Formats: sequence, C-alpha cells, structure tokens
Amino acid sequence: MQTVEPKSPTALKRVLVILMSLLAVAILSIAIFIAIPGEKTVFAGKRPANIGIVSGKLAACPSSPNCVSSFSQDAEHKIEPLAYTSSQSEAMAKLKAAIESLAKTKIITATDNYLYAEFTSALMGFVDDVEFLVDDGAKVIHVRSASRLGESDLGVNRKRIEYFAQLQPF
Repeated sequence: MQTVEPKSPTALKRVLVILMSLLAVAILSIAIFIAIPGEKTVFAGKRPANIGIVSGKLAACPSSPNCVSSFSQDAEHKIEPLAYTSSQSEAMAKLKAAIESLAKTKIITATDNYLYAEFTSALMGFVDDVEFLVDDGAKVIHVRSASRLGESDLGVNRKRIEYFAQLQPF
C-alpha cells in the first residue's frame, strides 16, 4: 500500500510569507499616499517614452486591455474621437478646463493642438496617461488613455473618455 505524504509545510509558509509581504507593501503605499497627498506611490510607474505626436498620430495601444485610442482599429481599444463645433482654441480651452476641474489630475503639456495629462487614482495612486490631439480639418479631438501599470483597468480609461464625450459640445 502506498502512503500519501502531506504537502510540505515549508512551501505553504513561503506562500504565506509572500502574500503577507505583498499585503504589507500595499498597506504601506496606501498609508504614504494618504499621509502625503502629493507623493507618488509604488503604483505610479514611470512616464512612458512614447508620449506625444509621431507622424501626426498618438502612440498605438499596447496589447493589454488597459488602453483606448481613437486611432486604434481593433474593437478592444477603439474609441471615437471627441467632436467639436467651436474653434480649435475654444475646444482646447474647454477641454483643459474640464480636465482641471477633476481631482488628482495634472496637465503636463498643453499646446494649441495637443494636451497631455496624468490622472491618478484616488486609493492606490495608479497613474494613467491621457493625450488629446486636435484634427481641425475633421473637427475632432483624437484621444488616447492608457494605464502605466497592470493588465486590466476595469474599464477606467474607456469610462474617462466617455465622460469627456458627454461634456460636448466642445
């Protein structure tokens, strides 16, 4: 008769130690973020190098589902650009005011046809990079909203752009 050995308690202890360490880092990050509101957390990530206009477009979305772009062709990442009926300068001024009215946002770059802002989540301090590019000939503002870290964003980037679409007319 064969005997079955129980799983090693050492392996279980290792898993518990790893889980407890991750929990401790998360709790510490939340505490720092709450105690020092302007301080970035470990979840902020680094600003991506592909921000900006290249050949008249915004960067393509990565394969992960945590990005939307009006330049994307696939259904997972595609979102409609924001239409406007006013002048380009009025549309950008309204867009800038809408962004500035939101908590935990920071406009990094703003020109007459391009705007780049960082949106930080309230609890964990995750940062999303959001870009807007005006196509005055088509009377639309192209958009790209992408999370810096992780795989899923639970639809936050899509909801953000849909929120801006509701604010129209620009």
